[in-house]
Amino acid sequence: MNILVVGSGGREHVICSCAAKSEKTDKLYCVPGNAGISEVAECAPIGAMEFDRIVAFAKEKEIDLVIVGMDDPLVGGLVDELEAAGIRTFGPKKNAAILEGSKAFSKDLMKKYNIPTAAYENFTDAKEALRYLETAKFPIVLKADGLALGKGVLICNNLEEAKDGVKTIMMDKKFGSAGNEMVIEEFMTGREVSVLSFVDGTTIKTMTSAQDHKRAGDGDTGLNTGGMGTFSPSPFYTKEVDEFCEKYIYQPTVDAMKAEGRPFKGVIFFGLMLTEDGPKVLEYNARFGDPEAQVVLPRMKNDLIEVVEACIDGTLDQVDLQFENNAAVCVVLASEGYPVAYEKGIPIHGLEEFEKHEGYYCFHAGTKLDGKSFVTNGGRVLGITAKGADLKEARANAYAATEWVQFENKYMRHDIGKAIDEV
Repeated sequence: MNILVVGSGGREHVICSCAAKSEKTDKLYCVPGNAGISEVAECAPIGAMEFDRIVAFAKEKEIDLVIVGMDDPLVGGLVDELEAAGIRTFGPKKNAAILEGSKAFSKDLMKKYNIPTAAYENFTDAKEALRYLETAKFPIVLKADGLALGKGVLICNNLEEAKDGVKTIMMDKKFGSAGNEMVIEEFMTGREVSVLSFVDGTTIKTMTSAQDHKRAGDGDTGLNTGGMGTFSPSPFYTKEVDEFCEKYIYQPTVDAMKAEGRPFKGVIFFGLMLTEDGPKVLEYNARFGDPEAQVVLPRMKNDLIEVVEACIDGTLDQVDLQFENNAAVCVVLASEGYPVAYEKGIPIHGLEEFEKHEGYYCFHAGTKLDGKSFVTNGGRVLGITAKGADLKEARANAYAATEWVQFENKYMRHDIGKAIDEV
């Protein structure tokens, strides 16, 4: 098959790496891709939101299967456009991608179908939101309704911070139209866990668990980012938690979307909080997490393309989804100053080391080629991933591998997976 992946980050690099290994893949393309992806796929400079150009490219290259990695094109309806052109596509249609595209929609869905989540209220009027906050219990969480690159969530410890948050989201529109509506949500405490799943509209098969680190600085300090690192599996995701989630969260979500006339095919990412009252849904995403995919997919035993096709064909119930009995840790190498301001175009050295070591991976997120040299081209530059027999070994391996790579202004957190020391 000729396969096209849409996206340009570390998530798309790991998807392309898995697709390249599939016996079903004849020719692999990626738009727009990045420097690392160009080593396993032919890249073309087409933006992920240039739907007409993507459809035309898919026709020109006689693409048999498209995998849409990013949230924006999914929420914008790229799957609908491709399918209308007769091109098989993996990912939810626009009316199902709303599960991620609107936090107000997803919260209302959970309330309607009794799926455990934090108490909340939705607001489209800033003054009403401010009035509500006058009697609210703190800390409290403010969420921009739409897509905001993982940064539209503010945790406010008191009324003053909450008022500033309403101004940031709804008045100053820091996150653009994503802030036209806002969710105010009770603050939940507990362990966070991410669980990715394959869905074919009816059947859901969950992947191995993971845990992301969103804050820019060690000790979960600093600004929210797209993710500074992750580990898999989570030692806090027990068999009991899995059984509860299967019964009250995973299958009920798939059934709810089907009942609403929005059957979901693709990947549902469940962001969970393991509270004293049991697991609750923090958020849904409608695609592979980034950087969660970098620790989950390398541990998957199945052929990714076979699983993807089963989701499209509605035959996921026939797939025996399996993962290696080991662990993986990903440490993101970022540019100093991320997520606010940072330099680009800085040469990267040492990438050839990964070819010499099995079980070590370097997934490119923000890179490009300058002649024959790799240079930085984003805030999150590389995802350094390593496997190990257990989480402690994988963590040690990943941090050792970060030393192989050098570029000016290299920045990373030094405590990715530190929570495992508490187990």
